[in-house]
Amino acid sequence: MKKIRFRKKHRLNRSAGGDMSINILLIVFGAFMFLPMVYAISQSLKPLDELWMFPPRFFVRSPTLKNFSDLFKLMSTSWVPFSRYIFNTALVAVGGTFGHLFIASMASYALTKIPFPGRNGMFQLVQKSLMFHQTVAAISNYIIMSALGWIDTYWALIIPAFGSTLGLYLMKQFMDSSVPDSVLESARLDGAKEVTIYWKIVMPMVKPAWLTLIVYSFQGLWNTGTSTYIYSEELKTFNYAIQQILAGGIVRSGAAAASTVIMMLVPITVFVITQSNIIETMASSGMKD
Repeated sequence: MKKIRFRKKHRLNRSAGGDMSINILLIVFGAFMFLPMVYAISQSLKPLDELWMFPPRFFVRSPTLKNFSDLFKLMSTSWVPFSRYIFNTALVAVGGTFGHLFIASMASYALTKIPFPGRNGMFQLVQKSLMFHQTVAAISNYIIMSALGWIDTYWALIIPAFGSTLGLYLMKQFMDSSVPDSVLESARLDGAKEVTIYWKIVMPMVKPAWLTLIVYSFQGLWNTGTSTYIYSEELKTFNYAIQQILAGGIVRSGAAAASTVIMMLVPITVFVITQSNIIETMASSGMKD
């Protein structure tokens, strides 16, 4: 009788040279994506003659902090303190982000894991709403805000952020793929209520989704500029103050460059802190039926 020989399965592993090539490629792309930030910092350190030099230079030759000192002088002479602009921006960004996260996560949980008539049609409306830019609904939104008496209040900037359909779409798609129905059924058999299931089971399982949503929502709201709903100077955002500085002409170019760097610091910090959590939770998640 012939002996039957079984061939051993060989696992495909990347070579050391392949790993090094991938790392080098990632470093190159990472450095390329980091260039805008480096350029903004370089611009904020340039004296006025270098800012308007032609041809322009990427890196600063004679770095100075005069742009930041000029910015703080402008802050002190403004009849509305710049701290008020920063407070308004922080209030809108934090309030709108957490409100959006709460509404989007609850709505996506209901659309994904609770069967009720018409939920497929509702999600189709959510998908179709992504095709329209917010400018299309500007007039109708203004009419609604006026009817509610929210014109020239913080609510006009915070409440519309709650209803962003992009966050709802992202959360639902992640729940579809990452939250097994068997886990929820087991929790219901143990007597857990829907609120408990949502808060203690579903939300920890979709941590990568809501961390990503926090990053995108916060960055968008932090960069909120002059709104058609706000008329009072003391309610306007820091981005509006930067636009006012830019309107001062060439003399304020240095201060404008410094304010741009300050404007970038908060969202970049939020992104860096949250990104590490996203990578960690993405690596550890993956529960399936």
